[in-house]
Amino acid sequence: MPRIAYVNGRYLPHRDAAVHIEDRGYQFADGVYEVCEIAQGFIMDMTRHLNRLDRSLAELQIAWPMSRKALEVVIGEVVRRNGVRNGLVYLQVTRGVAPRDHAFPKPETRSSIVVTAKKADPAAGAKRAQAGISVITVPESRWERVDIKTVGLLPNVLARQKAKSQGVHDAWFVDPDGVVKEGASANVWLVTRDNVLVTRQAETGILRGITRTTLFDVAKKLGYAIEERDFSVDEAKAAKEVFMTSATTIVMPVVSIDGHTVANGHPGSTTQALREAFFDVAEKTPA
Repeated sequence: MPRIAYVNGRYLPHRDAAVHIEDRGYQFADGVYEVCEIAQGFIMDMTRHLNRLDRSLAELQIAWPMSRKALEVVIGEVVRRNGVRNGLVYLQVTRGVAPRDHAFPKPETRSSIVVTAKKADPAAGAKRAQAGISVITVPESRWERVDIKTVGLLPNVLARQKAKSQGVHDAWFVDPDGVVKEGASANVWLVTRDNVLVTRQAETGILRGITRTTLFDVAKKLGYAIEERDFSVDEAKAAKEVFMTSATTIVMPVVSIDGHTVANGHPGSTTQALREAFFDVAEKTPA
């Protein structure tokens, strides 16, 4: 089945899908995005993803490209047309097409939207979670408004490439004082010796991940306490367990940080319990 993309009102073959060369997302990274997991034919946590999209658009003063209800229909249609039962759906909204100028274009400029979907093998993610992943740390190099989910991801790209070049899965951004912020594309958690879940507060400095938010509900169901606070790289290395959360990895155990083995070097029982319970708690919208 050939892939289909939605671009500004049209469903097109993926190979033919394109935006104008003066789209501000291309020239200025003047846009935002969301990624939702698709699991067993359901779009996960779509309400929370679209709520965050609404916030990102408002923070950048970008108009919705269509009504929220219409966008929900488009997302479902793209998933169906691509025959995706397990995978992800990606949507991107930019300020639109206008002659190149740093200042905002005329108010009547229409925002642009692209929606794509692709398949993924859940068995591959499960296999990775059984073994756990390794990460490195890198100095924080991003702008201060990482709480907005913008398409300006060059520091994240460089961090992930550095991780890949060192043979590990991901990189963590770390403050000059050694405090962990988040991964290149995921939030970071640790489990203390008292089985308390710790993650950095999300008011500033990190993206308030949707999987992170849903995990609060999962933890409550399983009876785990959560602390939102700063923690250092050293504390993470000494933790009982460490894991990361994102829409594409759900709950992913971390077994090595900068070459230092976490605990016994294997995914812990708390992380595994959270991962197993996630789909029982997350919102599921039929595609």
